[in-house]
Amino acid sequence: MKRAYLALESWFNVSFGTEWNPMYHLGTLTFFLFWIVLVTGLYLFGIFHGSIDGAYDSVEYITHEQWYIAGVMRSLHRYASDAAVITILLHMFKEFAAGRYKGFRWFSWVSGLPVLWLVVTLGITGYWLVWDELAQYVAIGSARLLDSLPIFTSSMASNFLEGEMTDRFFILIEFLHLLGQPLILFFLLWLHVKRLSNVDINPPRGLAMGTLLALLVLSFVKPAVSHGPADLTSMPTVLQLDWFYLNAYPLMDYWSEGKTWLLATAITFVLMLLPWVPPKKDVPVAVVDLAHCNGCELCFDDCPFEAISVQARTDGARFEKEVVVDPALCAACGICMGSCPSSNPFRQSEDELKTGIDMPSLPVDKIRSMTDKAIAEMSGDTKVLMIGCEHGFNVNRLDNNDTKGLKLFCSGMIPPTLVEYALKKGADGVMIVGCRHNDCFYRFGNLWIDKRFTGERKPILRKRADRRRIRVFGGSETDKKSIEKELQAFRNEVMQIKDEPASSVQVEDKGEQDA
Repeated sequence: MKRAYLALESWFNVSFGTEWNPMYHLGTLTFFLFWIVLVTGLYLFGIFHGSIDGAYDSVEYITHEQWYIAGVMRSLHRYASDAAVITILLHMFKEFAAGRYKGFRWFSWVSGLPVLWLVVTLGITGYWLVWDELAQYVAIGSARLLDSLPIFTSSMASNFLEGEMTDRFFILIEFLHLLGQPLILFFLLWLHVKRLSNVDINPPRGLAMGTLLALLVLSFVKPAVSHGPADLTSMPTVLQLDWFYLNAYPLMDYWSEGKTWLLATAITFVLMLLPWVPPKKDVPVAVVDLAHCNGCELCFDDCPFEAISVQARTDGARFEKEVVVDPALCAACGICMGSCPSSNPFRQSEDELKTGIDMPSLPVDKIRSMTDKAIAEMSGDTKVLMIGCEHGFNVNRLDNNDTKGLKLFCSGMIPPTLVEYALKKGADGVMIVGCRHNDCFYRFGNLWIDKRFTGERKPILRKRADRRRIRVFGGSETDKKSIEKELQAFRNEVMQIKDEPASSVQVEDKGEQDA
């Protein structure tokens, strides 16, 4: 499954480029689609007449009489709603295939499921409001589903008998669709991203404009239209279902309402349990060493999952603040270690290199030792140290006499001084291979590395480091050929500059690329 989604991402990279690849922005695209639904819904609400007798006629006026504005708004409202279901399902598929739903991420996975179901119920109540033949079919089917639950004392289906349907019941559905459900959805979306830091709900502008343009074109080419008006004295025989929202209703033509509920409940239950099946092995979380922490808060700023907080100093040191790690939220990614100024491998005053915040299973001292060992084992005219992450390409696959791989939890673990240290110790070049650009397993690892190396985020790569000898390239296990090609190009460049004086330093920002 992982290879399937990686192949899909690669195809989109070719089609859209890495910056506008929709597979890298499914969450923010969903938010953007919700904004389209909200804006178009508010416009339509001003024209819509919420009553049994007025609903259908007002929708027909919107669709045909004012087709150039309101009709387009209706179609945008419909297609953006459908697109939101697609992006949510793709987002779930991607997170599952990439393994980003277990351990510390269980909360985001579990809190995201109610969002999907609420979006579906929002669509269902929206179809009721049109009050055409499809709305009648959906309303009666929904009433049957609700009547099968032992929580109502009277039959809801009786509301749809001839002469029993009233404006009061219709206004209740209007209230749910326009206010009640959107407020709950807003709360669930907030809850879904609550444990994430630096949350950006806006997709790249070009991707957003392209999405809006595509929906506009679809709205003009195939405008949303209604069925015939609802008639409670008869049952419609031919319907055009919206399968994104109404896929459960045809089941009731073959199954009982109870079996339909059982299927929906079983699917939800299985999805809820996925983060714990099989159980994920606990990984030691980050540990703070106050003797080497000055309370600079860089790790707090860089943590992708709000696992680090800042509080007043407790050890009596001259510094005012200290950081605290919440084990329940820590992803054990090591990004905080790469953020700490004390993670400087040049420090030689102690037998063991210590830093302000470290990873017990892969401490900075061990990383320095691994770096020394890898460089010592290399021979040849051009020695390249490759540093990769667990969730991208396995750099050890390219090990040979002049190339050695160093695999960390995340590329964001790398303090910029480690790259300087490797060059100082004898590596002719350092190539960092993290996750694909814009698709870091831990959200910000490759982004923070880019910003540290370009001087946009502390700790920065010092200007005296020869940036030409450093290459950053994103890739996955399926990108081996691209990475080999980039490695060879990098090696050729290093061969041309390795004998230049140390003062001949140029700054080059190659950035990351993908297959």
